Amino acid sequence: MYKIKTYNKISKSGLEVFDDKYTIGDEVENADGAIVRSAALHDEEFPASLQAIARAGAGTNNIPIDRCSEQGIVVFNTPGANANAVKELVIAGLLLSSRRVVSGIEWAKTLKGEGDAVGKLVEKGKGAFAGPEIKGKKLGVIGLGAIGVMVANAANHLGMTVYGYDPYLSVKSAWNLNHNAVHINDINEIFANCDYITIHVPLTDSTKNLINADTLAKCKEGVRILNFSRAALVNDADLKAALESGKVAAYVTDFPTDDVLGVDGVIAIPHLGASTPESEDNCASMAAKELMDYIENGNIVNSVNLPEVTMPRSGENRVCVIHKNIPNMLTAITGIFAGDNINIENLLNKSRGDYAYTMLDICGADISAVAEKIGAIDGVIRVRVI
Repeated sequence: MYKIKTYNKISKSGLEVFDDKYTIGDEVENADGAIVRSAALHDEEFPASLQAIARAGAGTNNIPIDRCSEQGIVVFNTPGANANAVKELVIAGLLLSSRRVVSGIEWAKTLKGEGDAVGKLVEKGKGAFAGPEIKGKKLGVIGLGAIGVMVANAANHLGMTVYGYDPYLSVKSAWNLNHNAVHINDINEIFANCDYITIHVPLTDSTKNLINADTLAKCKEGVRILNFSRAALVNDADLKAALESGKVAAYVTDFPTDDVLGVDGVIAIPHLGASTPESEDNCASMAAKELMDYIENGNIVNSVNLPEVTMPRSGENRVCVIHKNIPNMLTAITGIFAGDNINIENLLNKSRGDYAYTMLDICGADISAVAEKIGAIDGVIRVRVI
């Protein structure tokens, strides 16, 4: 039996992916795997039994990635599973930023009690909430991952000219991106040319405060900024100053902070991007499948801290080794098998940054002693035999 600990309320249909070999719940102890949504795990003490954590969503800021890597815990996310849900809300935000719908609705509520005069008052006051159409305008999409590509394609279908920027554009994203999108190599072209800018990049040291006084100064007058990724991608103080000066006409964010709440021109949405039943089901199902494939087969797909490694089973036993990405490591591992006269049926080794992962399929041998020897190699973090 395998044990899966849940840190949040996880979609029932997602958990149904696990078969009867698994025990699942928030009270599980000595878990083999874990599924989390938004719960903060930075202060969590992980048991030695924990092999993997799957985040039912894309962002992993709530998980201590470095500590997990050091302990040989694979961290998965579920890229694309909630992409359509976020895309739909971004398009809504795009329209809300233009047409002043939110402030118009709030004003309309103040007419309650005016009786038959409401109609005339509406006609008299509606001019204060006029805004431009998005058709024919230029949209800059910063980050062309699963969500960014969907947003770009939807905006293109709505008649916008789309500029897309992503220095790490994947082949898959490139294939999915509408051919009418203008793929640019200099982010400053977006700042200089676009009427609307939407951000779809992860929060890292290099992307923090991506939208700041300097980048806003390069933008067109009256630009509209959309942030459905992470709050810290936008410098709040600089953004507020740009709103006050008129440089920015509207700021729509799904990650409101105390600094921007109540500020004129800010549309603050309470992190609803992935809050759809379909999205929660998709993310939970993908997370469950990732955990099962790793726990039962050693395959790694959609990890944020280890390389993607998948290999068909071809032996009676599979040895999975998480280790430092240092010279001669593979020679040291295979040398253990050679020294014990054990034939390796199949082998796959890949690295990612400071860490690497090696899978070896073995036939007809008792490899428990071999696994112990591999674990003693300097630089080996974790060894599993499946």
